Amino acid sequence: MEAIILQFLNGLDKGSAYALIALGLTLIFGTLGVVNFAHGALFMIGAFCAVTFSRLLNLSHTVVDESRTDFLGNPLELQVPYMYDFFGVNTGAAIIDWAVPLSILFAIPVMIGIGVAMERGLIRHFYKRPHADQILVTFGLAIVLQEVIKYFYGANPIPTPAPQAFVGSFDFGLMLGFDAGSIVYPYWRLIYFMFAAVIIAAVFAFLQFTTFGMVVRAGMADRETVTLLGIDIDKRFTIMFGIAAAVAGLAGVMYTPINSPNYHMGMDFLVLSFVVVVVGGMGSLPGAVLAGFLLGIIEAFASMAEVLDVLPGINQIIIYLVAIIVLLTRPRGLMGRKGVMEE
Repeated sequence: MEAIILQFLNGLDKGSAYALIALGLTLIFGTLGVVNFAHGALFMIGAFCAVTFSRLLNLSHTVVDESRTDFLGNPLELQVPYMYDFFGVNTGAAIIDWAVPLSILFAIPVMIGIGVAMERGLIRHFYKRPHADQILVTFGLAIVLQEVIKYFYGANPIPTPAPQAFVGSFDFGLMLGFDAGSIVYPYWRLIYFMFAAVIIAAVFAFLQFTTFGMVVRAGMADRETVTLLGIDIDKRFTIMFGIAAAVAGLAGVMYTPINSPNYHMGMDFLVLSFVVVVVGGMGSLPGAVLAGFLLGIIEAFASMAEVLDVLPGINQIIIYLVAIIVLLTRPRGLMGRKGVMEE
């Protein structure tokens, strides 16, 4: 039972990342009809927004401490972060420690700006082109962005720690009546799941309860009619592209303490996220979220030692097997809409 609960938690953790990326992918496809293979790169850029913000907070200057000397007897030179000068040692250290959560404020405008620039500068020229053309151009853009990140940040992963308050693990076993230490799970992974739930709920609430969201949903259902009503739906769809980019970026920001950012992390999630979208149903936002968590949980259980002893390597292909089974039985996916990508 302890192993089952632990793998379920692992599934929620993986599913959170899959669901957030797939949600952004579906927003773009549902509004613009574009198959965006650069979406994984947006997840990667979000992670490097956290890296950049952390480095900015850690900028320092040299201070000579006359009261301390090195082994040669010279006054010791210390690197003091500017945050200490601006806010004091204690507050400055706390700000640096909370760099990852605070980088959300930095990442949101950056990711929206990148998303709008991508849509206006490149994607809009491929609206009426075949999906194969869209895949090729966005995949090429993803490779370019990946190489740009590699050039500026290097090829090695960059550790970006969580705040000290969330270092360590929560003892679920003790809370559920099991032996102490039988089910422990990292605090930050729980934070990531709760963060994903908040973002997903916020996106759905925005689309469901705001006038802007209602117009966007109407445009997704019947673009021509909305345009005839005098509404600039193209402008709203551009903003939605920026919001989708922000969702992917925030998923990357909060994922940095779980997996140290590297230049190929976007590609690692891209294919899996598209499988999630297809299983959930192209154009279906609830389907993308449902499939993300479902496939994350299935992958986690397939990674159990007991399963791998019987079926070695099944954890590497289980998501694709599930996708095959779902598409054979439900060609439109779990919650797919009729007519989407069926021309």
